[in-house]
Amino acid sequence: MKPAILGISGLSLTGEERALFRDHAPRGAILFKRNIADPAQLAELTAELKAILPPGAVLMVDQEGGRVARLRGPHWPELPAAGTLKTEEEAFAHGQALGEMVRKAGFTCTAAPVLDIRIPGASDVVGDRAITGDAETVGRLGGAIARGIIEAGILPVMKHLPGHGRALVDSHVALPVVPELTRDDLIPFIANKDLPWAMTAHVVYEQYDRVNPGTLSEIVIRDLIRGEIGFQGVLVSDDLAMGALSSDPNPASRARRALAAGCDIALYCPGDFAGNRAVLEAL
Repeated sequence: MKPAILGISGLSLTGEERALFRDHAPRGAILFKRNIADPAQLAELTAELKAILPPGAVLMVDQEGGRVARLRGPHWPELPAAGTLKTEEEAFAHGQALGEMVRKAGFTCTAAPVLDIRIPGASDVVGDRAITGDAETVGRLGGAIARGIIEAGILPVMKHLPGHGRALVDSHVALPVVPELTRDDLIPFIANKDLPWAMTAHVVYEQYDRVNPGTLSEIVIRDLIRGEIGFQGVLVSDDLAMGALSSDPNPASRARRALAAGCDIALYCPGDFAGNRAVLEAL
């Protein structure tokens, strides 16, 4: 399998997409609102993807609850944001409900939980997606969410290593620069370092690497994510099409750089055929 998870363009696979996925065997596919209309349509799409993708490939959805939800009412339950959770019992139940929802919808993996800490004055791109500002609580409740997701038979992806909470700008739009991380930023990830999958952050951490964002930084991945945090599982990049990486306009180049830095999987979400083909051929 090629080490890439890719978006697709619409509510069903195009002929070009079918041929590309058959020829290049990506590690998986990720679906968004543009790909989801109702349960019947989604069932057809996920069945076709499972038939075309290689054995062991993942079907991912970016589903956390709250404002980050691709499965929405009236067809699917509206789960609250993680920032509303107060106890480990609530967090486990939230994770289990989330996992069951995405499993019944045909997915095998969800991009949750968020283990960033909430920082006053930072960009609201994290906001109530974070459980709280207390690192120990984020670690405990975030771990409970992950256990609930796993209990439902779904693969969780904790995010965004090594910490997005201090970013002052939205990495979907521009490249955040964080002068210094503290131990608190790392504690939730350290507490959950044995989870199977994690996602990087497109943030420059100046104390480690003044040039490259975490996703593209060998120093950050080697010394901080693999080293100090101790995460040894599968590391997937955040979406390589985000504005934070716009200084490199070539999706194939971004994918190569992410893998060279130490990511295991390149995530490219827009679903444009030219970008998908470029990423797969580059890998």
